[in-house]
Amino acid sequence: MNRLEVRLSGFGGQGIIRSGEIIGKAASIYDGRFATFTQSYGPESRGGACAAQVAIADDPVELSYPHVINPSVLVIMSQGGYNRYVADFRRDGLLIVDEDLVELDEAAEGLEILSIPSTRIAEEMGRRIVANVVMLGFIAAVTDIASPEAMRQSVLSSVPKGTEELNSRAFDAGFEYGKKTARDT
Repeated sequence: MNRLEVRLSGFGGQGIIRSGEIIGKAASIYDGRFATFTQSYGPESRGGACAAQVAIADDPVELSYPHVINPSVLVIMSQGGYNRYVADFRRDGLLIVDEDLVELDEAAEGLEILSIPSTRIAEEMGRRIVANVVMLGFIAAVTDIASPEAMRQSVLSSVPKGTEELNSRAFDAGFEYGKKTARDT
């Protein structure tokens, strides 16, 4: 891998920023690569648009410019994020969406698209707040952004104490859904 760029987008309160941090930590601390993380969000802490960008490389020289320029993976957990980023997303990239929160249109034509009902799965677990961890499990199953074990370790070392079991179950649910999705495609 030379340089891999990932953008995640959703609305405040979904854990988008934390998910970007977890991906960067998985790649750098647990997989031994190099990563940069940047974030952007509106003035609202909950409900406003937000995005997290992670650039990953095997060599620090590849990260001499730390910002994401042309992501190859775009993870979208809100319609606003979809509307903002999909039209300009590279046609050979992978678009991953929360299928219950994002309605696809002609802007997604020609893209490789994978979807998961991450929010619904989290709600079925009784905690909507872990939808981002469900999504991280899915990402670990369907991409090579970071190894599944690195992603799991990063999740469990990043969540509040006392929530590790819930977050582990959420990660597993997303990972299993992703493995099934990968087999079906």
